[in-house]
Amino acid sequence: MRNTWIPSTPLEQMANTEYDVLIIGTGAGGGAVTWRICEQWGKNGKKVGVVESGDFLLPTQAANIPTMNSERMNKLHESVSKPLGRFNPEFQGAKQVFAFGGRTLFWNAITPRLNQLELGQWPVTVQEMESYYRVAERVMNVSREYTKDSQITEELLNRLQWKGITEAAPAPIAAELGPGIYGQEGSDVFFGAIDFFAKALNHRPFDLTVKTRAVQVLVESGKVVGVKVLSSEKKPYILKAKTVVLSASTFETPRLLLHSGIKGQAIGHYLMNHSFVLATGTISREEFPEPLGTLSILIPSTPDRHYQIQLRGPNGYFWYQPYQTKPFLKELEINFLCSGEVEPRYENKVTLDPYKTDEFGVPEVQIHFSYSEKDQAIIREIAGAIEQISSFCGISMYSKPGLPSICLMPPGDQNHDSGTCRMGLDPSTSAVNKYGQIHGVEGLYVADNSVIPSIGSANLTLTTVALSIRTADYIIHQDQERAFT
Repeated sequence: MRNTWIPSTPLEQMANTEYDVLIIGTGAGGGAVTWRICEQWGKNGKKVGVVESGDFLLPTQAANIPTMNSERMNKLHESVSKPLGRFNPEFQGAKQVFAFGGRTLFWNAITPRLNQLELGQWPVTVQEMESYYRVAERVMNVSREYTKDSQITEELLNRLQWKGITEAAPAPIAAELGPGIYGQEGSDVFFGAIDFFAKALNHRPFDLTVKTRAVQVLVESGKVVGVKVLSSEKKPYILKAKTVVLSASTFETPRLLLHSGIKGQAIGHYLMNHSFVLATGTISREEFPEPLGTLSILIPSTPDRHYQIQLRGPNGYFWYQPYQTKPFLKELEINFLCSGEVEPRYENKVTLDPYKTDEFGVPEVQIHFSYSEKDQAIIREIAGAIEQISSFCGISMYSKPGLPSICLMPPGDQNHDSGTCRMGLDPSTSAVNKYGQIHGVEGLYVADNSVIPSIGSANLTLTTVALSIRTADYIIHQDQERAFT
């Protein structure tokens, strides 16, 4: 067992265990499945294993680290990310983080729900999704209190609502805002997937291995039996399991399935990622009384508006450490972060590179992506909406050197990729059923962004967590049924 801040298990020991559930990946989906199963099973003697291809990087979401500020966090994220877009020009902005906790180590913790109009097209009922959203919000500490009493948020909200943007509201954020009390620490503010594993350990132990690459899902007679993995020294091991949950990411999950020879017409197809439009403006500090606070406003999509707009600021002080000096500035910089809906289309896909493999012998991914005419129309609408909203708020737009005032970022830049193992009822157009189980393979599940069948315009993490908890509950139910047969 490595001497780290979370217990880990030698691969040799894991290879001698048959797991009731084996989870591949430690991001939002894998963390949610692990927590839910450990919470519901308790100390019942069943075996739970978790496999992470990366190493331990940070013990918490990066913004919680006392030495971190926005600039350092962005530089660290850049330095540890694998730039998929370097070799995939159609998806230039895509980045991966191979580390325990995945991309939630660096996420912004914005956690809106998808709107009911979008959910109404899914194979899961709206009522059931609402129920699982509530579970996810509770465990992730989601609230709209982060900007409470911040005058910059309250004043700009008033201006927007006065102009008829009544849907505008403080953004929901996954953050623990309560103080530590009676010995309970309160330093871990922003939620990350590592929190799921901490909560899981409170209920029961599980086996965790890092720097371990899953290279093949093993199936016999239509049923999953385990996963072949390679250690960092390239030594092969077979991890036996009755149930396997793939939570490796929108790119890595279909990559593993395709390399394993798992059949499915939709596997790797229907890749989506929000169109991402950025803009920056300024507003006079004198327009706001004290306390200025921080700005986080969310304008969600509506039946007539197929995009979401976030207003964030001021400057680099959306969050900062309590001992960090916040300068008094006459002009405050406000950022517009805008997400547009993108259609799920079969031709947008992840495939295996027939000529290039990684160090473990697994083919690299090739990404094929383009915006449809409808996607492009929404992007144009976003540009007009930014100009209107900035006018309503009294924000003066400006251009940074070398960039237009309203900038469409490269596809993939927002890390909202999804859809490559989409759920549905028809195996010809979906990879998994409504519970996340791969069509035609008993015991093999997917729980990450890739199962989302349509993207809407809201940030995806809360939805991924809700669906992953639902998948975990189904796995538990199936295990109970087997026990009585």
